[in-house]
Amino acid sequence: MTFPLWSILPFICLLASIAIVPLVFRSWWVKNSNKLLLSLAVSIPVLAVVLPNSSGLLIESLTDYFSFIVLLGALFIISGGIYIKGQFSGTPLGNTGFLAVGAILANLIGTTGASMLLIRPYLRANHARRRTAHLVVFFIFIVSNTAGLLTPLGDPPLFLGFLNGVPFQWTLSLFPIWAAVVGILLLVFNLYDQYVFVREDVETPGALVEDVQSRRKIHIQGAHNFLFLLGVMGAAFASGHYGWQRGVQESIMIAMALLSWFTTSRSVHQSNHFQFHPILEVAVVFSGIFVTMIPALEILEHRAPSLNLQQPWQYFWMSGILSGFLDNAPTYLTFAAMASGIVGTTAENLGALLQTPLGTSLLRAISCGSVFMGANTYIGNGPNFMVKSIAEHAGVKMPSFGGYMVYSGTILIPIFLAVTVVFFR
Repeated sequence: MTFPLWSILPFICLLASIAIVPLVFRSWWVKNSNKLLLSLAVSIPVLAVVLPNSSGLLIESLTDYFSFIVLLGALFIISGGIYIKGQFSGTPLGNTGFLAVGAILANLIGTTGASMLLIRPYLRANHARRRTAHLVVFFIFIVSNTAGLLTPLGDPPLFLGFLNGVPFQWTLSLFPIWAAVVGILLLVFNLYDQYVFVREDVETPGALVEDVQSRRKIHIQGAHNFLFLLGVMGAAFASGHYGWQRGVQESIMIAMALLSWFTTSRSVHQSNHFQFHPILEVAVVFSGIFVTMIPALEILEHRAPSLNLQQPWQYFWMSGILSGFLDNAPTYLTFAAMASGIVGTTAENLGALLQTPLGTSLLRAISCGSVFMGANTYIGNGPNFMVKSIAEHAGVKMPSFGGYMVYSGTILIPIFLAVTVVFFR
């Protein structure tokens, strides 16, 4: 079915609401029930178009949404049961090292797992800092997005590529691009945080460096939850490797979350200030996104051939820009299918793209664009919105939707332009 162009208006309206409503009606936006009403309201016109002739698309999108929320929810609950007692150093060097560790961990337990595990101790390490919004923004840039490029477990688009024939180890070949982007971001962060830290030190009575230094030995409570984290990631890997039917992977993840919840002391959750508001906020907002993006993705897929994309840099930017606003996983598959058509292979086996130099270059560009540019907006990747919500509940005044894009436009876009010149010409 070809959707009319007007059918993308609900999706645009939802994006505009996420950007504008928190600024104009902040107290209204705080309640998740109001966000759910908004998601339902913008979904109704799309449902009226989709249900009569394309109910299969709706079922597929809702199934993907269920898998998406189960993964995020399981990682959120399990990581909430791990309390890193003590305090890391909140100095610029300490923060840079923290983000570097998160960049490596993102490839082992995914950007979502690493984000949920590290954001709380990261915020505690910087409790004495007055200006903290940039700390969270760079955390989203690095740990929640760009760092997860080296394994299929790192980010959902790469996992879908693995499910569709891309060898598990192939993403390791993207290491030079990963090192360039993550390395530049860590350097920029360190320099900027040094600048902010010096300003704060001048304005703060006493020595700020003494306030942010770690004084207690690091100790982990609820360490048994690491086994449940491994169980979640193992289920994701086994599902792709063995071709499990839908529902098996999700059942295991739900079981891991329940085991974590009932075997973790309530005192650990209290120490983490754990509450379900952040995951519920993601669930209600993305319910609208997964419904309203159906026409947008279908229109893109039907009109993609007319775009006449031939060069790797075109795939890098097109897949990246759309991944910042649409779910980056189906966007990845759409452009990978286009690339398959160009080189004469089939979308059912994306691994065949690697049999030709052009196909390899296109898949490399699509993979990097989908993963990197999920950092461009709060809705580009699942953990972005959740990290924002957790930070706000910890007292951090986060930038608005548009304010965040000022950060990404100023910092990320120049880096991506440099990556284009070096790797995708």
